[in-house]
Amino acid sequence: MTTGRPTGYSAISSYSRVEILHLVQEQPQRTIAEIVAATKLHPNTVREHLQRLIDEGYVVAAAEHRTTRGRPRVLYSAADGIAATSAVQRRKVIAAAERGDLMRRVLPGEDPELAPDALHQVDALVEDLIDAGFDPLVDERDLTIDLTPCAQATAQAAHREVLCQVHLELMQSVLAAAGGPLSIDGMRPSCDPNECVVQLMLADAGRVPTPA
Repeated sequence: MTTGRPTGYSAISSYSRVEILHLVQEQPQRTIAEIVAATKLHPNTVREHLQRLIDEGYVVAAAEHRTTRGRPRVLYSAADGIAATSAVQRRKVIAAAERGDLMRRVLPGEDPELAPDALHQVDALVEDLIDAGFDPLVDERDLTIDLTPCAQATAQAAHREVLCQVHLELMQSVLAAAGGPLSIDGMRPSCDPNECVVQLMLADAGRVPTPA
């Protein structure tokens, strides 16, 4: 399923925003000045990118707690669904669960492989991936999400390692915000740089074995 949105719609279609996300994922509570120094972008550009990421629920901002006089700085962290929570992200996962439940009632099929809380996690993750420009294919039995072909890996081939790491962190954040037993186990290895299959893991079932 695709959204028909134009290229560039996604908040993470810009590598500059991906780079900023990578920075705040690696080290939370960064300042504008720190991000500017790391990216060499203009401060106004960094502010615009951060606002876009905040609007999408990927980044949260908080005022610095100061014990001395002076204006507190604004600190930016990646939303992780646990320590750094985003109200935008939370609204999204609730709405995705409601739409998923409605769809399953209207279009009944085989009984789901997953429990309701895990299904709601998948609902939230799939909607987030679609919004990001992917076309996810979910296998509830094998607990995989196939994102092949990954257009972003082709467009940003020189930055594939960072892109993959950022996307996996974003996916884990959505799963954590939705609440439930599923988490990201990693990407299945492939010789094809455009192939992307993400392995999920059930908290109460341990690691899902990856086929040889």
